[in-house]
Amino acid sequence: MLKKELRAFFVSPVAYVVVALVMVLNGFAFRAALSILESAPSEGSIVTWTFQPHWFWLSYFFVFPLLTMRSFAEERRLGTFETLFTAPVRAWQVVFGKYIAAMIIYALLWLPSLFNFKIAHWVSAGQVELPAGSLGGSYIILMAMGMFNLAMGIFASSLTRNQIVAAIFSFTLSLSHFLLGVFVMLIGRKITDSIVDVSTYFASVEHIRVFTSGLIDTRPLVYYASLTFLFLALTHQVVEFRRWKP
Repeated sequence: MLKKELRAFFVSPVAYVVVALVMVLNGFAFRAALSILESAPSEGSIVTWTFQPHWFWLSYFFVFPLLTMRSFAEERRLGTFETLFTAPVRAWQVVFGKYIAAMIIYALLWLPSLFNFKIAHWVSAGQVELPAGSLGGSYIILMAMGMFNLAMGIFASSLTRNQIVAAIFSFTLSLSHFLLGVFVMLIGRKITDSIVDVSTYFASVEHIRVFTSGLIDTRPLVYYASLTFLFLALTHQVVEFRRWKP
């Protein structure tokens, strides 16, 4: 199942559109971060200026619908959904196989951005500060957030046979979660510190701020892992329902 999903993705033109899109956006974010550091002294590092600005978030949520919209929607559109279950596989194996394939592709998308940092550090002979803790924390939280958003995307794809509808629903879920976190943070700051503490569980923008500063907080990791399990469990239930529906 995993090999089938990876093969299907890379023979599709969508794969190359996603890779090109992510590389262009990462390159833009990295160059913008360099420009900020070149213009004036800054307390932030190249890592924080790459992953924290608003333009990073404007592009980030387009990745997940593109990676997951075809997962189950295309199987249903092509009529291969029922055929898939004639093989000796269980529903959870199908869901897990599609999910792991999406995670592998998502992780590969970030490799070029890692090379950007390494090359800049090497070319500048160490003048571009590259804090190891900040860099490691950034990629840990990107993987955790990706894990959660991909699970939501696969869930959205399991609900429809139309890939465009699946992509729109996935994008809406991801963006709604992000905006909910921002909203809770804004409200929390006007009320009490205890609400501010609670809001950190929801706010993706706060999570990435903490991790890009080099701090590893296990609470967001548990939060994203729990929601990932929830959406995969919901997807499993939807697939089981579709499988046995007359």
